[in-house]
Amino acid sequence: MITGQLLDIFREFFLLAVRIGGPILLGSMLLGVVIAIFQAATQIHEQTVTFVPKLAAISLFLLFQGGNMLETLQDFTKKLFSMI
Repeated sequence: MITGQLLDIFREFFLLAVRIGGPILLGSMLLGVVIAIFQAATQIHEQTVTFVPKLAAISLFLLFQGGNMLETLQDFTKKLFSMI
């Protein structure tokens, strides 16, 4: 393999990582901000108030989008193996 091909593979890998992990991280951060505002307004500072909704939201997201994410990873892996 030449350097250009390796750079293309790494670029595609990092874009894939952002495409797969980005929505989960972004949703979790936005939900965390909303919960933090709620906690500041009500002065309820319990750790489970932040943990349980985030866990539920991430679980629901993975339930509905996990298959699509796995398929995307499989396509990328097949492409890598075909290049070998």
